[in-house]
Amino acid sequence: MKSFKNKVAVITGAGSGIGRYLAILLAKGGSNVVVCDINKDTLNETIEMLSQYNISVSSHVLDVANKDDIEALPGKVIEHHGQVDMVFNNAGVATGGHFKELDEEYWDWVMGVNLHGVVNSTRAFIPHMIDRPEAAIINTSSIFGMVAAPGHTVYHATKFAVRGFTEGLALEMADTNPNLQIHCVHPGHIGTNIASSAKMSEETINTVIEERNNLNFTRNNPASLEEIGIQFKDGGMHPSKAADIILNGVRKNKSRILVGLDAKLLDLSQRLFPKHYHKTWILFMPLMLLFRDKKPLKSISKDF
Repeated sequence: MKSFKNKVAVITGAGSGIGRYLAILLAKGGSNVVVCDINKDTLNETIEMLSQYNISVSSHVLDVANKDDIEALPGKVIEHHGQVDMVFNNAGVATGGHFKELDEEYWDWVMGVNLHGVVNSTRAFIPHMIDRPEAAIINTSSIFGMVAAPGHTVYHATKFAVRGFTEGLALEMADTNPNLQIHCVHPGHIGTNIASSAKMSEETINTVIEERNNLNFTRNNPASLEEIGIQFKDGGMHPSKAADIILNGVRKNKSRILVGLDAKLLDLSQRLFPKHYHKTWILFMPLMLLFRDKKPLKSISKDF
């Protein structure tokens, strides 16, 4: 997509993290934005941050796992903005724990948001986008949609599925509707709230804390899920940098967008060592921690 100016972009998970900064950077570039999130309070914070830009903004409090909410969204967007040019299926959640210990309710929750939310949104918006001169659907997978680790079974299941769905859809659209670009995003460790908002049983939380402390990747061993969330957010790439990388990938029509040095190294490791890539992580970890960019994008920090 050559330009974002005067485009209409729909962003799920826009109440914080990558979604919030996608909205801000798109607004700075002249796009009209539709921000969606399940959390009304954080969504209002994003709307307030967008108020300084001379663009049209609409907002929707919704659960992407609710099929009725998603199916009703395109009509509301068209009614307000008249068109849809970009859809960022960015909303995501996580849980932890080994599969044999994972309650079904947590499995269903993560599958509903991370996979069904993406698929249902894509299905709902495509009919409104295939006749646009240029359009894009951007689905967020993860580096954990390319490599696997113990304790994240359901998260892997959703993110590998999003990757397969998105890559297959990209091939279909290339044949029938090449004006509609399909992108798959694979973020590495980004400083978002996904860890602090994770849901899991008390027993699983204790197991996750014990396993994380055994890794000794941080000097301060976490004693609660809240502390894990804080460490995760503080230790990752600033989400404004991630959003900038994603948008540059969309501009360049990259079908696969890797976000962060860790994503690139882990992608490389699974290509070179498909059976043993997990054994290389301990070698890559110091390098990934050393070069992780925690500072906000300069153009963003000037505005806020």
